Amino acid sequence: MEKEPITIDGLKKLKEELIFLKEKKRPEIVAAISEARSHGDLKENAEYHAAKEQQSHNEGRIEEINDSIARANVIDVTKINNDGKIIFGSTVFLENLDTQDKINYKIVGKDEADLKKKLIYFKSPIGKGLIGKSKGDLVEINTPAGVKNFEIKDVKYI
Repeated sequence: MEKEPITIDGLKKLKEELIFLKEKKRPEIVAAISEARSHGDLKENAEYHAAKEQQSHNEGRIEEINDSIARANVIDVTKINNDGKIIFGSTVFLENLDTQDKINYKIVGKDEADLKKKLIYFKSPIGKGLIGKSKGDLVEINTPAGVKNFEIKDVKYI
């Protein structure tokens, strides 16, 4: 079983989702199955089949989260001495040299990644291109959208 790095916030969110799925969603689905069953013939009961499918997705996600938690290697960057190097969990402040846009990303694990929240997976093209670099470095990263050039303005362990 390979350990997977995760931030403290990421682990907390996974545990919250697990509680929600087990304590709120699961009983709702069981009630929906029970209600659909009471309508009679199960062969042609769309509500029953939809509820069973929802149950399958819910139980699958619960299994996925349990596996992620079991393999979690929690990394707390606030306890690491900041030497300006980009590591897992660090927040990176960049300037796109092609557009002069300023952007920041937090380097996170697979289960936490969410580009809309500026959380990027450490194995993504940008994540891989930034890990190990330092404040002040100029980096060229090949992304699916083409080559991007960045200057690393700051690195924070927050």
